[in-house]
Amino acid sequence: MAERCPHCNKPLPERASNAAYPFCSPRCRTIDLGAWLTGDYRIAVPQDETERDGPSESQIRGSSGDSEVN
Repeated sequence: MAERCPHCNKPLPERASNAAYPFCSPRCRTIDLGAWLTGDYRIAVPQDETERDGPSESQIRGSSGDSEVN
């Protein structure tokens, strides 16, 4: 089975001679890059994983938020 361009679904030229691989052409590669840069493509993160990024601001300051270091 021949590989196909993920953007236009045309058959791909031979990989060794295709500088735009995995796309069929520089045009399809540029369109795909533009979609990533404008936010058309996103990687979903489950809600519970957002808390794994680090401590919240209130956790950094302490539970009361008024603690000072002398």
